[in-house]
Amino acid sequence: MINKEVLKKQIIYRSTHRGSKEMDILLGNFVKKYVDNLTDEDLANLDSILKIEDEILYNWYFYKNNSEIIPKNKISKLLKEFKL
Repeated sequence: MINKEVLKKQIIYRSTHRGSKEMDILLGNFVKKYVDNLTDEDLANLDSILKIEDEILYNWYFYKNNSEIIPKNKISKLLKEFKL
C-alpha cells in the first residue's frame, strides 16, 4: 500500500500538470483546498478522478454533461460544487 503523504504529493502534482491550463487551475485549486483534510478513501477516489481525461472532466464540470465515467462519490460532489 502506498504511503498517504506520497499519494498526496502525487495527487497535487497530477492536479497541476494536466495538459490544459483550465484543468490545471480548476483541479489544482480544488486539491490545494481539500487534500489535507481527506481520508484515505477520499484520496483514492480523488486519485481515480484525476486519471480521467481532461476533456471528459471539462465537459462534466463546465457544461454539466453527465458522464458514466465520473464516479458518484463525496469527492465528485465536492468537485462539482467547487467554485474558483
